[in-house]
Amino acid sequence: MIYTKISLLFCSEQKVPYFIGSQIRGAFGYSLKKTVCINPSYRCDNCFASDRCLYYQFYEQKNVFHKYRLDFKLGSLCYDFSLYLFDKDTHQLPYIISALHTMLTKVGLTKDRITYKKFDIYINDEKSLIDDKIELPKNTIKTFQIDNICQDIILNLVTPLRMKKNNKYIRDDNIELKDIINSIYQRQMKILGNGYRKFPYEIKGNIVLKEINYKELTRRSNRQKTTMNLGGIMGKIKIENLNKECYEVLKVGELIGVGKSTVFGLGKIEIEGLKCK
Repeated sequence: MIYTKISLLFCSEQKVPYFIGSQIRGAFGYSLKKTVCINPSYRCDNCFASDRCLYYQFYEQKNVFHKYRLDFKLGSLCYDFSLYLFDKDTHQLPYIISALHTMLTKVGLTKDRITYKKFDIYINDEKSLIDDKIELPKNTIKTFQIDNICQDIILNLVTPLRMKKNNKYIRDDNIELKDIINSIYQRQMKILGNGYRKFPYEIKGNIVLKEINYKELTRRSNRQKTTMNLGGIMGKIKIENLNKECYEVLKVGELIGVGKSTVFGLGKIEIEGLKCK
């Protein structure tokens, strides 16, 4: 699997929202449309260029799987977030980074449209804003790889995980290893352009500890004039005796996120290896 990671870091005189996902995605969408739209009417309905428009693909197209996600931690004192692009969307990097630059310098954040002059931009952890000019690194696309295998791990649910079980969102510790593995694997298949495929290996691993709580989160959609629930489970899960295939899928989940609404930054997980080889 190929990917590109774009990271931004800057501080603000205004208080940074506890959950920045809705704010960043909204401002980025406005900036992306400003960057790529070629329709004089500036309307997406029946647009002649919708089948080739990056904004339409990212924000307006229905019943599609998005090949990008936001990544951050809740409650940061500064804006510190990344945007991951996967598969063919990695080739859209110039438009994406231009839109992010426009978001900070011209469009602004919050209802007050606060803009910024000082900020850092990194591409795959390499500084890419030098003397106020964007300089793309030589290699902008990375190939995902796993360096070791861990049998015992702590699985940290860093931002709310929204996952359905028996057609209902999980709100407690009623989550099993197979639920997580299957969710990540199906997400990986969709990113790669494949249909549903059953996980082809034995799911082997024992959950020996769960410290799970439900985190309420909401966002206001100005376009739809509704309040959306983005709550999910957070906490940590200790897993022992993982087989190689399950560990590898969990590592993929670190990259691509887990569950629903990853475009808002939900479903971020981190793996802490306890027994590795």
